[in-house]
Amino acid sequence: MRPTARPGSAALEEGWRCLGNRSKRRPPADAVKRGAAAVSTFEEMKEPDDQDTDGEKSVTSKSDGKKSLRSSKSESRSPVQEDNTFLEDDTDETFNEGEGSYLEEDSDEERLEGSLSSFQYDDLQSTTVPQQTPAPAVEEAEEEVKKKISESFFYDYMELASMPFVTLDSNIPLDLLTLVHSFGYDCRKRANLQLLDDSIAIYIAGNQLIFLNLKTKEQIYLRSSSGEGIGVIGVHPHKTYFTVAEKGSFPDIIIYEYPSLRPYRILRDGTEKGYAYVDFNYSGNLLASVGSNPDYTLTIWNWKEEQPILRTKAFSQEVFKVTFNPDNEEQLTTSGSGHIKFWEMAFTFTGLKLQGSLGRFGKTITTDIEGYMELPDGKVLSGSEWGNMLLWEGGLIKVELCRGTSKSCHNGPINQIMLYEGEVITVGSDGYVRIWDFETIDTADVIDETGLLEIEPINELQVDKNVNLFSMIKMNETGNNFWLAQDANGAIWKLDLSFSNITQDPECLFSFHSGAIEAVAVSPLTYLMATTALDCSVRIYDFASKTPLAQMKFKQGGTALVWVPRMVNFTGAQIIVGFEDGVVRILELYDPKGLTIFAGRKKILDADIQLKQVFKPHTACVTALAYERDGEILATGSKDQTVFFFEVERDYKPIGYINTPGPVCQLMWSPMSHPESTLLIMCENGYILEAPLPTIKQEEDDHDVVSYEIKDMCIKCFHFSSVKSKILRLIEIEKRERQRELKEKIREERRNKLAAEMGEDGEKEFQEEEEEEEEEEEEEEPLPEIFIPSTPSPILCGFYSEPGKFWVSLFGIETEPIPEDIEDPKAYSIENARRKREHDKLMKEVGEIKAQKREQIKALRSEFCKLLEMNEKLPKHMQFKRTDFDVDSQIRAEMHRKTAFKIQQVEKELAWEKEKHELGLMKLKNRFRDPLESDTIVVHAILSDHKISSYRLVQPSKYSKFKRASQSERKPSKLDRFEKEGPGRKDSQRDAGGSVTIQEESIVEKGKKFRPKTLSEIIVENQIEKTRKLILKAERAQLKIQQRKKEWEELYKSKPGDDYEDPKDLQAIKEAQVYMGDFNLKTAPDYKIPEHMRINAAKKEEELGHLDSLVHGNKRHMNKCILSLRDLKVAVVEEIQCLVEELKNIQSTLHISKHIPIPKIPQIHPEEVPEKRFQYDEETLLNFKQQQMKSNDEKSPGVEQTGSGGPVGGFLKLSSGKDGDLTTRDSISRSSKASTFSLDIPKCLEFEKAEPTDVELEIMKRDEIKHVYMQQYLVNRIKELVVTFDAELRLLRHQKLKLDTQMKLSDLHHVTLFQEILLLKNFEKQENVLQERVNSLDKEEQYMQWKINETLKEMEEKKNEITKLQEQEKALYAGFQAAIGENNKFANFLMKVLKKKIKRVKKKEVEGDADEDEESEESSEEESSLESDEDESESEDEVFDDSICPTNCDVALFELALQLREKRLDIEEALVEEKKIVDNLKKEYDTLSKKVKIVATNLNAAEEALEAYQREKQQRLNELLVVIPLKLHQIEYVVFGEIPSDLSGTLVFSNHALRRLQERIRELQEENSKQQKLNKEWRERRKQLIREKREMTKTIHKMEETVRQLMISKFGRVVNLEALQTLSVNTTLEELKIRKLRKELANAKEMKMWEEKIAQMRWELMMKTKEHTRKLYQMNDLCIEKKKLDSRLNTLQNQQGNAFQGPREADVVAREEVTELIQLQAERISALKEEIALLRRKGGLILPPIQSPREKEIQPADL
Repeated sequence: MRPTARPGSAALEEGWRCLGNRSKRRPPADAVKRGAAAVSTFEEMKEPDDQDTDGEKSVTSKSDGKKSLRSSKSESRSPVQEDNTFLEDDTDETFNEGEGSYLEEDSDEERLEGSLSSFQYDDLQSTTVPQQTPAPAVEEAEEEVKKKISESFFYDYMELASMPFVTLDSNIPLDLLTLVHSFGYDCRKRANLQLLDDSIAIYIAGNQLIFLNLKTKEQIYLRSSSGEGIGVIGVHPHKTYFTVAEKGSFPDIIIYEYPSLRPYRILRDGTEKGYAYVDFNYSGNLLASVGSNPDYTLTIWNWKEEQPILRTKAFSQEVFKVTFNPDNEEQLTTSGSGHIKFWEMAFTFTGLKLQGSLGRFGKTITTDIEGYMELPDGKVLSGSEWGNMLLWEGGLIKVELCRGTSKSCHNGPINQIMLYEGEVITVGSDGYVRIWDFETIDTADVIDETGLLEIEPINELQVDKNVNLFSMIKMNETGNNFWLAQDANGAIWKLDLSFSNITQDPECLFSFHSGAIEAVAVSPLTYLMATTALDCSVRIYDFASKTPLAQMKFKQGGTALVWVPRMVNFTGAQIIVGFEDGVVRILELYDPKGLTIFAGRKKILDADIQLKQVFKPHTACVTALAYERDGEILATGSKDQTVFFFEVERDYKPIGYINTPGPVCQLMWSPMSHPESTLLIMCENGYILEAPLPTIKQEEDDHDVVSYEIKDMCIKCFHFSSVKSKILRLIEIEKRERQRELKEKIREERRNKLAAEMGEDGEKEFQEEEEEEEEEEEEEEPLPEIFIPSTPSPILCGFYSEPGKFWVSLFGIETEPIPEDIEDPKAYSIENARRKREHDKLMKEVGEIKAQKREQIKALRSEFCKLLEMNEKLPKHMQFKRTDFDVDSQIRAEMHRKTAFKIQQVEKELAWEKEKHELGLMKLKNRFRDPLESDTIVVHAILSDHKISSYRLVQPSKYSKFKRASQSERKPSKLDRFEKEGPGRKDSQRDAGGSVTIQEESIVEKGKKFRPKTLSEIIVENQIEKTRKLILKAERAQLKIQQRKKEWEELYKSKPGDDYEDPKDLQAIKEAQVYMGDFNLKTAPDYKIPEHMRINAAKKEEELGHLDSLVHGNKRHMNKCILSLRDLKVAVVEEIQCLVEELKNIQSTLHISKHIPIPKIPQIHPEEVPEKRFQYDEETLLNFKQQQMKSNDEKSPGVEQTGSGGPVGGFLKLSSGKDGDLTTRDSISRSSKASTFSLDIPKCLEFEKAEPTDVELEIMKRDEIKHVYMQQYLVNRIKELVVTFDAELRLLRHQKLKLDTQMKLSDLHHVTLFQEILLLKNFEKQENVLQERVNSLDKEEQYMQWKINETLKEMEEKKNEITKLQEQEKALYAGFQAAIGENNKFANFLMKVLKKKIKRVKKKEVEGDADEDEESEESSEEESSLESDEDESESEDEVFDDSICPTNCDVALFELALQLREKRLDIEEALVEEKKIVDNLKKEYDTLSKKVKIVATNLNAAEEALEAYQREKQQRLNELLVVIPLKLHQIEYVVFGEIPSDLSGTLVFSNHALRRLQERIRELQEENSKQQKLNKEWRERRKQLIREKREMTKTIHKMEETVRQLMISKFGRVVNLEALQTLSVNTTLEELKIRKLRKELANAKEMKMWEEKIAQMRWELMMKTKEHTRKLYQMNDLCIEKKKLDSRLNTLQNQQGNAFQGPREADVVAREEVTELIQLQAERISALKEEIALLRRKGGLILPPIQSPREKEIQPADL
């Protein structure tokens, strides 16, 4: 086969021209080499320290060769002269532009603009740069006046935009290809997402700048001007301009005007290859740019004038970002790979300088810095690779910020930090956006030596899994806090950072491939396109409707993709994809709605992808896929240098594979025009193979195939090779052959000449000269090697042209290796290198001499050692002393002295290292050993292989040391404290005030006690006391009635209604609903977390601490048991050693035939005493050093094996050997002592043996029997000790196995708890905020409710006071009516006086003036009122005048009416005031009620938010995996007698819980029966209560009728008993009564005086009566005597005559007078008795009925 490809540069240039504009990135290698050579030559001509004095830039020469199509348009450009002043920074990285010169082959317009020209151009005209610029022209250019660019000047976009490169004679139109839509996005480019307004976003995709309308999804494109890509974009702060920083050779920065999209300014010569970042200052007049590799130039531009202000090198490594400080535009910050740098524009004596200060990391690990932010006070907050934030101040790290428990702020680098509305926003590569408190960060400072400060974020948002946030930008939507986020994994997100209850979830607006697309295929049937990339996704696009259709994710990236032809799949809905792990998958498009397979375009989400078939033919990534032209065979190629064939019709059955000489890059089957079907295989290393169609074997089965390799296939091969190096080698060989022939010819001529001149002497001289020439002759230089390129030119593509021919396109040409550049400034010069070689040669010779001397010394030393050994073998009396071998003793002393001095010097030199290592050892000990409570101890059994190890126990964790207060516990509010403390305090104050008043009253009473009281005062006080008691009695009666009313009201309120339900029953039902019945699982979406089951981080930490303490206690107890077992083994070993020593002593006396094998002494293993590891001495250290040296030398495998034991083994071996198997000397001495007293071996054996006697033989036999018995006893004792110890070990081992199981379960539980703690801590801050809001609202509601209750109480009090006042008014009228009487003719007049409405003036402080004013005002008002009344009452005959008491009207009643009117007016005023207060209280109550409703609504919302947050927290907790080990017999969930494979729907119960549930079923059944019985009983009880209620109703009616009849019988009518009982006391009436009583007392005094006079008169009367009686008795006696005398006289008269017959008249009159006097006295006595009885009744406790004042005045007078 003869290929038509020609591997030359011209052919490759043509290939580049066909490829288009992208080929400019790859110039020919010879051109690059010539350019590099020219640059290096120019630089060598100039010294490094030389600088241009005039500051002018060097003008680069341009070749006048080829010009592009756009070169003629360069005259319309207007570049502006750049400022040639460059400033130096602190790091001396500034360079001069004049020192750089670059030569290029191409002279197009872009190269012309990229040159370092210093000429001045006009807006409309530009001059071309000549090849050589003379000095006068430069001076003239300097003298030209600089002109400002017009603000209205714009460039032409069509002249700037890059166009495709087409040869002149190709006739290919420039608009052959037109960009319609872009599905790409450079998601890994920094700041590649900007906003121009509310709906327009811009980003870079390849050579295009895309303007995306976020609402309509429309795209507008701007092409790159360089054609080699866009580096970075930026937006002006006012959104009126945006910058496009290009990539290429000396790229431009083009500033476009928005929204016209016209190029406004062009900034040139800012960097060499491309821009990394651009940024405007806050005012927008300056622009900062930083270049990428290799120069990293930082430039400050006056962009409107296209002038660089300052320029310097930012850093020697990659720079990621540059920004202005928004608060100080003279400060800038740059960051990048392993650095951050702080810049300041400062004026110095030489002008404006850009001074940079490199940030020093100090103790912190150096890190790449992606994101940072300048704070207002000059500090800088930056991110780090491990996710923490670094706060910089003064070029140093002030503090490193992390989250709690030293957890990083983000899990990965922080890519962006922003300050927004007083909060710091960080964007991390872990997909989180976290919000931090700015004040906390700004005031952060170091608190300990670690330099870390723990803070917690205010809020956080996880965008999604597998999201790498690179940058964010704020959307200008009013009322919303929406942000656009750039995802480095290929997406644009819309984020809502409002963090409220209505916060929207993150929305993925657009999705792209992240990274380069590896393969593209187009559907043969419709407008569909399939792509794959290394981002592990396959995507389908509908490029007709410009929409992504479907995508599918995999675990490996795709590397090859082909659309299955229709002859294989008629529907055209299959694609075949190769992946980087060697797997090939066949995917099919389908309609998820169940419709037919694709026949045309579908809408978005109308299609999906499903896996149809998968197989793995390769071990490396698949690079090529190709279907044979008939669709029967599929060929796959891979980087594993194989091509695999499959039979398509038999479900892609493998046919076989062939090996290729290199990785396959393309497969191409021959088209239908070829007679045979062949496969063209192109490899990356330049090999091209042609393979025929493989034969398909029908009869073989896959199971019988040993290997799929096809070995008998006839394959053609072609390879490109380099001939240049071969030609050069042949030329060099021919040249050397010619030189050799010439030398031989000259030598032969000289030989002949000498032979002719000198004969044989000439021959000898010629031979001597020839030998000298051979010695002097240097070795020939080696021939040039054949050049084999390390990376051969790869094949780009190839295809068949005609049968037997194909076209191949190669990338690049084979070039010779470029010599390595000398970049090290400390590299040796040529002379120094030669001196170095001589020095190395000399040192090598000296080393060889030293080695020879060492060998001699070694031989002498070995010989000396042999002599010492021979001396030791001699008898002691013939041995030489060690000092005899010394030739000179002073030499040894001097050696010792020098050795001691050197040791001292070495100790001094190593003092610092010793201290360093001691400190390091101490730190290691403090870090790793001190926290360790007990190390692992492994106790081995003696007879078996069993062993038991203790736990490596560390100190208890921090969770078990402290107990944090639960933050969900509600603190008592101020209102609660007020309610608890307030009443007591008020009562105490009231009590204190009461005690003071009581003390005052007691003092007054004490003062009054010593004053004598008169009878009138006593009577008045008694009357006042009676009145007070009456008032109290009335108040008590009223209070009692009110209490009774209240009790009745409460009783009626407590009366259950018809629909009444018992609260206990309701509570029981509620508890049953909560704790019984159908429970929702915690995974249910409507699960409501009970209050007692809510958890937080504090409770979980307490639980974790409790678990840690339990685990620690169990492990410590087990360690104590194992340690005691170890001590038991040590004691057993010591005892066995004693017994073995004793056994040896016994066996020494026995015959060898009676010896029993001595049991082996158990050994203490090094693992059983780990504390011995840390016991070492000098010998141990020396052995350890020897082991290290042996292990480093690695001379023999044996040495390696011994050295691999490590230092621990050496320590243990030495310590065990030194300590004698870990037994103490005391134990050995005890064993020896124990053996000495048990056996006394006679030492008489040293003497001559004699024949023993019979007694001695008997004793010996007895001793022998005794020793045999003791021997057996000791052996049995040893066995018993060993068996007992092994039994103890096995028993403890069994217990530890059980404990291990529990500990493993506790470890699993510990992991779960710790995961829950981490999760709860993430929720804790927001939960605390919600809980505090709920608590505050709850307190506010309680406070409002308390105020409402207080208002209601006050309203009730005021209503009661109003009721009292109304009752007082009624009582006033009733009392007045009773005072008037029933038949009083002035009743109407007095009632009018009482009810008359008058206006009163408020009382003044001075009562006298007030009384006068009131009288005058009242009189005037009364007159006016009387006048009005006269006018109004025309029917009245008399004029109503209340100032004069009418005639015949009782004055006391009139005065009483006036006084009661004043009291009535007081009551009415009080009523008005109270009603006003009640109205105000009602208004306040209404206001508070509204506020309570609002607060209750907010509280309900807050509680719902808290409940939702609790539910979210519970759902996140439910997502955590909990490990529960189960045995098969514990699984009772079976389906058809088998355990199902999916156990996700099962529940796990403990045995106790399951038994409890079963018992609960029985309990519920019993409770059900009990409740039924109770229900029946309560129904009967209800019926009985209804009957009793009816009977009680009848009884009440009867009692009411009885009461009514009693009232009628007593009062004559039905009266209100409460009104009678609560009849209030009329104070005015009582005052009148007191006045009356005083008057009565005065009258009583006068009556007493008269009574005393009467008594005196009565005494006198009595005395007179007594005297008169006595006289009457005398008279009677006289009368009797007289009668007797009369009778005698009569007798005498009768006897003498009837002269003295009948009584005398005087006696009769006297008798009548005495009788009248006695009757009068009896009447007076009865009158006095009635008066005394009447007075007694008036002085009693019972009040007399109310009487008119007139009767009251008449009554005493009558009395």
